[in-house]
Amino acid sequence: MSIQEIAVSNSQKKKIQKSIKDESVLIVDDNGDLAVQVITYELYKQKSRATPLEDILGEGTLNPDAEYYVFSV
Repeated sequence: MSIQEIAVSNSQKKKIQKSIKDESVLIVDDNGDLAVQVITYELYKQKSRATPLEDILGEGTLNPDAEYYVFSV
């Protein structure tokens, strides 16, 4: 399993939570970290025609070869 860990600020974390409300896409871990399965995020982007993670984090931050993105403060 390939996991890309990304450090985010508290404000970025809140923006991610506000922009992706679908619980099948955004998972909140017991310790407060956010996890996103890449394949479900790609489907979410196609369905919503939005790129919330790229808009918040900037282009080139996300590794498309990862299976999961984990965001922690």
